[in-house]
Amino acid sequence: MRNGSAVAALVFAMVLSAAGADDTVTYPRDYRGWTHVKSTLVGPQNAGFASNGGLHHFYANQKGMEGYRTGVFPDGAVLIDDLLEMKDVATPGVSIEGPRRRLAVMLRDSRRFAGTGGWGFEIFKGDTDAGSLNTEERAACFQCHQKAKHAVYSELRK
Repeated sequence: MRNGSAVAALVFAMVLSAAGADDTVTYPRDYRGWTHVKSTLVGPQNAGFASNGGLHHFYANQKGMEGYRTGVFPDGAVLIDDLLEMKDVATPGVSIEGPRRRLAVMLRDSRRFAGTGGWGFEIFKGDTDAGSLNTEERAACFQCHQKAKHAVYSELRK
């Protein structure tokens, strides 16, 4: 095994072992009352359209907004990516929100999620409030998000 592969395997094993019995993130029932950070449309021209296409609305609770403003996300910060399908309507060039594809949630808790940079991850498919990620999938979320500044890809619109 090459050094890079060995290191990656060791990091992945550490992430899995650090995820305790309570690595769950609950469904945030009131998130639509939080601050709307921004929206992004991922269209069919995008290479990731099959898995990530549609209208993304990003929300943050009060602590999440503090993190966007200061660059330091405190424990208790919750960030939401509400992904909806797009539907064309009879008026040419007009689309509307369709059914929810998924609700992705990031919860900052540096103690509970120490093995994943202090962030817990969960995805709720469709309109369900039951999480769908297993431990390995949560670790994969972290692997991707650790590439972003503060593990957060979205930015506060100025």
